[in-house]
Amino acid sequence: MQMNKRQFLSFGSVGVAAFIFGCGADATAKTRYAVTYSDAEWKKRLPPAAYRVLRQEDTETPFTSPLNKEKRKGTFVCAACSQRLFSSTTKYDSGTGWPSFWQPLAGGVGTKTDYKIGLPRTEVHCARCGGHLGHVFDDGPKPTGKRYCMNGVAMKFLPG
Repeated sequence: MQMNKRQFLSFGSVGVAAFIFGCGADATAKTRYAVTYSDAEWKKRLPPAAYRVLRQEDTETPFTSPLNKEKRKGTFVCAACSQRLFSSTTKYDSGTGWPSFWQPLAGGVGTKTDYKIGLPRTEVHCARCGGHLGHVFDDGPKPTGKRYCMNGVAMKFLPG
């Protein structure tokens, strides 16, 4: 891919570093997951909103997920492959409009650096299928100080 001077300057230094060093979304495209399907198969398996978030890294509209108000004891799992992601004991109301957690379940999620807005953010994805879940930030409550800000449409809740 070639960029002209205007594209290069508008890309920003963080974006340039991602482009040069391969830290963008394509950097993890080669990752192999235990659950994989073709794009066409994912489209058949997932509702349109879940497909857009999980497979195209979209973001759902804030304050629209029923999981925001979920208060029961249970487990939040990936809507694509049922991987266990978060315990209800780590869920809290961050006021952001998305289900938020201060810690994932061991082995449930993976992360990668996301440069889509020009600045680095830590994207959170399902460790089993690679589906996009949301992002993690350093402004959460104790004990971790993390805010796993997840798209509700990317998860299902299993009570119990």
